[in-house]
Amino acid sequence: MFLLFPFAVIASFFGRIKGGNFIYKICRLWADIFMLLTFIYHKNIFEYPKASNHAVVFVFNHISYMDIPILMKTFRRQPIRILAKAEMSKVPVFGFIYRQATVMVWRENTAARAKSLMQLKSVLKKNISIVIAPEGTFNTTHQPLKEFYDGAFKVAIETQTPIQPVIFLDAYNRLHYKSIFSFTPGRSRSVFLQEVPVTGYSVQDVKKLKEQVYNEMQSALIRYRAAWIKPQ
Repeated sequence: MFLLFPFAVIASFFGRIKGGNFIYKICRLWADIFMLLTFIYHKNIFEYPKASNHAVVFVFNHISYMDIPILMKTFRRQPIRILAKAEMSKVPVFGFIYRQATVMVWRENTAARAKSLMQLKSVLKKNISIVIAPEGTFNTTHQPLKEFYDGAFKVAIETQTPIQPVIFLDAYNRLHYKSIFSFTPGRSRSVFLQEVPVTGYSVQDVKKLKEQVYNEMQSALIRYRAAWIKPQ
């Protein structure tokens, strides 16, 4: 990360779009090196083709800090921006790269949250896909998913941008959310599910769309026997 930091500084001078795209290339290189050195072997599984010729709202399940490098291994070619918690921007070195490469939201500040949504809409208009964890934070329930927030689905409907769900199957096994000392090498898999069109949906349909995506992701996590799922 320290070795790549100067390149991120240089990229920041080229603006939010060109500079941001270059920073993602740097972050992907960082993820490649990190996973190579830690013996994590990543594979993308395409139950349905990944959206590549148009912007989408990618949604994924969030269960580990390992999700960060996995994101970089999952979304390789198309330009993306991650909707991210602003608190992480305070981390030294990483925080600078984080600020340049994400759309941040302060969840406790209504005005700042509204500004973030405006930035998201602007990015989508430039054919850059958005990546959002609709659970908002780690799933610690031992159920397939936590309850989803509305934000990702409102953005998709308001901009008439389709949603493509992606599930991360092994982040929980590689690094448990309770402790950094739980880290283990091994496999990492991301599964691309069917794209969900939003044509004809209105803001009154947010709940319907959210439930549809939730059910598809939950079903897939159960089908792949995600390790954190425990009987009630």
